[in-house]
Amino acid sequence: MAVTAEKSENQGQSWVKINTTAPQPEQIRPLEEQLFGGNLDQTSYLMPPLQVDFACQMKIGKGVFVNHSLTCMAAGGITIDDGVMIGPNVRIVTDNHDFANRMVLRCKPVHIGRNAWIGVGAIILPGVTIGENAVVAAGAVVTKDVAPNTIVGGNPAKFIKSLTPDPSLKGEGNFKGEGNKE
Repeated sequence: MAVTAEKSENQGQSWVKINTTAPQPEQIRPLEEQLFGGNLDQTSYLMPPLQVDFACQMKIGKGVFVNHSLTCMAAGGITIDDGVMIGPNVRIVTDNHDFANRMVLRCKPVHIGRNAWIGVGAIILPGVTIGENAVVAAGAVVTKDVAPNTIVGGNPAKFIKSLTPDPSLKGEGNFKGEGNKE
């Protein structure tokens, strides 16, 4: 989808309105729907404040919860699948300048898989896919893909442990860390 300067400016005005509106869902929801242009499911919740450029390049699935202070640089496209939880102060970046010619902007999409959990202050960089049920620890800087059913953390984010389904826990996305003595 081509993004015009006018569309980008209108989206900027939308998130400014969201961030300066009383924190009441009945007032904020229509503004968020306008910002995301129909790419925000009714069952998902984004807590202001937030800063999003190129929101028209984002798709947010069902039952997504986003805590406050999300920053998205979405020119390359961001897909957030169903059931994802995103902590406060998370940054998702899809663009970077070319090293040889800094006037050139390189864009790569970010995809966050179903039931993933992104911890507070994590940074997801261009071209990364976060696998289904994966957990990104607080403060992690994710530079490479994260396998499904794993926990990663650190800067740069590295594998911490695998997650395995726990049949004793009811509901979707209930896992124990492999090797835990719980």
